[in-house]
Amino acid sequence: MAKSFEINRRIFLWSGAALAASATSLAQTPARRAPRAASETFKPDVDIELICRRDQVPILPGKPTQVWRYAGNLLNGPPQTLTPMPDSYLGPLMRFVKGQRVRLRLRNELPEQTITHWHGLHVPMEADGHPMAAIEPGETYVYEFDVRNRASLNFYHPHTHETTATQVYHGLAGGLIVEDEEERALGLPSGAYEIPLVLQDRSFDDNNQLAYWGGMHRDMFGFYGERILVNGRPDFRLEVDSRAYRFRILNGSNARIYKLLWDDGTPLTVIGVDGGLLEKPERRPYVMLAPAERVDLWVDFSGRAVGSKLVMRSGAFEGLVPPMAQRMMGSGLFVGDEYPLFTATVARAVSDSPKLPEKLSTIRRYRPDDIANRDTPRPIELSMGHMAVMLNGRVYGHDDVMDIERIPVDTVQLFEIYHAQGGGMGMGMGMGMGMGMGGRGMGGMGMRRMGMGGGMMGGGMGMMGMMNMAHPIHLHGQPFEILSRSYEGDDPEAYATIREGLIDSGLKDTVLVAHGETIRIAKPFSDFKGRFMYHCHNLEHEDMGMMREFSVE
Repeated sequence: MAKSFEINRRIFLWSGAALAASATSLAQTPARRAPRAASETFKPDVDIELICRRDQVPILPGKPTQVWRYAGNLLNGPPQTLTPMPDSYLGPLMRFVKGQRVRLRLRNELPEQTITHWHGLHVPMEADGHPMAAIEPGETYVYEFDVRNRASLNFYHPHTHETTATQVYHGLAGGLIVEDEEERALGLPSGAYEIPLVLQDRSFDDNNQLAYWGGMHRDMFGFYGERILVNGRPDFRLEVDSRAYRFRILNGSNARIYKLLWDDGTPLTVIGVDGGLLEKPERRPYVMLAPAERVDLWVDFSGRAVGSKLVMRSGAFEGLVPPMAQRMMGSGLFVGDEYPLFTATVARAVSDSPKLPEKLSTIRRYRPDDIANRDTPRPIELSMGHMAVMLNGRVYGHDDVMDIERIPVDTVQLFEIYHAQGGGMGMGMGMGMGMGMGGRGMGGMGMRRMGMGGGMMGGGMGMMGMMNMAHPIHLHGQPFEILSRSYEGDDPEAYATIREGLIDSGLKDTVLVAHGETIRIAKPFSDFKGRFMYHCHNLEHEDMGMMREFSVE
């Protein structure tokens, strides 16, 4: 309780000035700027035209499905830079190398505004896909940046305010791989033996068209489809050789959380996460994968007979989605139930296979002296209530920057991420501040701040218990280090169904925060000043306003 009081006291002290000024600043609509054009002084190694357009693709038998998709043209650069995803609505797989200079020309041929975010890349604000940079139909936005990331799987998708969920749902997403010399020296499976796998759930109507149903309940809990698609295809199957593969898996779903496990109980061998390789391989019985999270698996089919099958399933779990949402939004493929994702069949026997390295990488860990605010962590409090999903008691608003969101450039900052006590019904201080913020929520500082969350309707019953759901929190820019994860919730049995699948040893840009957890992270803010978003990657929540921005100064 003392810890709760101290965290809330810090929020109150840090945010008081911003609250006083917010009504005026949020009422102002910034003047729209012309889309960014190419710079004459920037000399790219890679030049890509990326077009957002309407299309149709065969997904189910019968009538093709109308989709929105990215189409890419390589204007200059190595031929392997763009690889189309066969028979899929997904955008081309991009492959960059650390140190390359990249120019991307985004052209909007959709009937509404859009902008694209390079999720996981460390780039300047003007190349990050900020919602305020959205372009109109017929316009082109030019991104220019140097690739600074270590080797990793990232992805690109829209970041258009209040329409991110629908644009991603209709097909706008693609994978992006960064390579570097450290990773190449390991001799990991590559070419046909390196397989990107994008997991998404979708629903279809009787005419094979995408159905996006649910209304208010969809917005509050997120969208959960009736079918699992892998790389844009249902009933996904792979034919493999009896040797080692590298499966690079991205959760590209709007809201669905997966618990990855093999059907025969074979442990998963994890070699990487969002921010790249781990220091050494880790074997886990399963891996939890929330929206926007990635996992890199070493999968060895050596010794398996030709014709044998291995099925990747999502296993049963509890406690991450309120029971009401679990059944209401599951559409027959209930969240937390067990169901198949894809099947790998051994089609060919081979004798050649690489060996799993004992050491993969070296990750520079932050020491206490590296952290600018090691004794006063900046809070990221998660709360939701009736039509309101918030961070630190606020929904998104352009130029609504609280003091705790002002970050000195070239510093490492300590953050503490946690849920408001009792679910945070948004009925305390600041009621109604969300109106005019650009988000669709009602605002409010959350009941925990008013000392009301502890007893009124907490636990698993009542409205607040229904709102106690996990949130995948994404911070733009450089990946962060998870320093600690603690659980003080009231359902340890439910938590035990996910605990072993949470991988905190690698660098991350998205972290799943279960209700009752407190997570401490060390997040660097190097090189670039400007506005950088942090938000829930349940895309319906993001569009509802569960998004804020740091002002790096």
